[in-house]
Amino acid sequence: MALPSIRRPGDSMLTSRPRPFDPLYEQMEQLVNAAFAGTTEMPWAPAADVSETDDAYVIEAELPGVKKDEIDVSLHDRELAITGEVKERESRGLRHRKQRRSGQFECRVYLPADIDAERVDASLNDGVLTVTVPKATTEKNRHIEVKG
Repeated sequence: MALPSIRRPGDSMLTSRPRPFDPLYEQMEQLVNAAFAGTTEMPWAPAADVSETDDAYVIEAELPGVKKDEIDVSLHDRELAITGEVKERESRGLRHRKQRRSGQFECRVYLPADIDAERVDASLNDGVLTVTVPKATTEKNRHIEVKG
C-alpha cells in the first residue's frame, strides 16, 4: 500500500468557526503573522487519496481552480511529487473570511514497490489531478522452451 507524506505543522483542515469568534481569530492571525514576518511560508498539502490496483498506484489530488500548466508532477526513484502554486485571487470588495488556500503546495507519495516510470500518466479533470503509476511488470507465468 502506498503511503502519503506526513503533513507538516500548520497544515490543517479549514473549518468554519462560529461568527462571534471571528474578530478574535483575525487578531490572533495578525499577531502570528507579525511575529513570523519575513519567514518563508511552508507549502501546504492538497487533499489526496492514494489507492492501489493489481497493476498500478492511483493518486487523486484535489486542486480546484489550478490549471494543468501550473502543476508539476515528478518522479524520483519511488517518490512521486506533485507541486505548484495557487495564486492569491483579487478580492472584490471587503473580505469577511478567507478559507481558500493559496501559495505553494506540495504532495509527496512514497510508493512501496518497483514502478514503471516510463508509463506514468497524469490528467486533470474537474479540479482533480489523477496520477496513475503502473507497477513494474514481472512475468508471473512463463513457458520456457527446452532447446536441444
